[in-house]
Amino acid sequence: MIKIGDYNELVVVRKSKDGYFLDADTGNEDDDILIPFENCLGEHLDIWQKLNVFVYNDSRGKLYATLNKPLATVGEFAYLTVKSNVRRGSFVDLGIGRTDIFAPEDEQICELQEGNKYLFYIYLDSRNNIAATTNVEGYLEFADEDTYKIGDEVFGVVCQFYNSENVCIAVENKYKGIMLKNEFFEEINLEDILKLKIKKIYEDGTLGVTTRITGKQERTKLQEDILKYLKQHDGFMPYNDKSSPEDIKAVFRE
Repeated sequence: MIKIGDYNELVVVRKSKDGYFLDADTGNEDDDILIPFENCLGEHLDIWQKLNVFVYNDSRGKLYATLNKPLATVGEFAYLTVKSNVRRGSFVDLGIGRTDIFAPEDEQICELQEGNKYLFYIYLDSRNNIAATTNVEGYLEFADEDTYKIGDEVFGVVCQFYNSENVCIAVENKYKGIMLKNEFFEEINLEDILKLKIKKIYEDGTLGVTTRITGKQERTKLQEDILKYLKQHDGFMPYNDKSSPEDIKAVFRE
């Protein structure tokens, strides 16, 4: 069975004016899949040659093959460039030539800008077309016990804000992470890429992450920030133990 949006090992069975046909192994010649000459990357193919090709479909559902390597296959995450926005969604570059994939408007967690890159998850829609979504939270995996340890440095993408003000993070484009609201003080936005540390590993494998440095490093930085503030304000600082935490955080980014 042909895997759309993935690699398939297929055999060249004949040549045409448009390219080569690959055996879809259905017993019906009409089901054979065309690999256009432009998708052969300049290679000459022989009849009965076995190829490892990526199979995709066009807007009409017709299957094609290519030797181009996609930036992601179905079931994977990838940073992809938005090529164009249309009335019901956006077309996204999968790296397979002139054919782009569609990201429906209702699968976008924020407004996508043409030319920008976003974290997408690649899936097959109800019509078996390759599609993309930035609503990635439900596809993130829970980490195994030995995947990370406390203190590991990772990168993560902001993929959801909860009503509790906690933040869902896609850790290294694969694992589900959560950043509690008291673990960051800088303004962050959807799709921001953050440098993080693993602070906690929950029982279900969710990774608790933080942007904060810890221990001696944090105390040293805060001391440096206070000294810098005093120098800039002639030794005066209008903050004391009666000041609100919000005012202090706004100045020193604790």
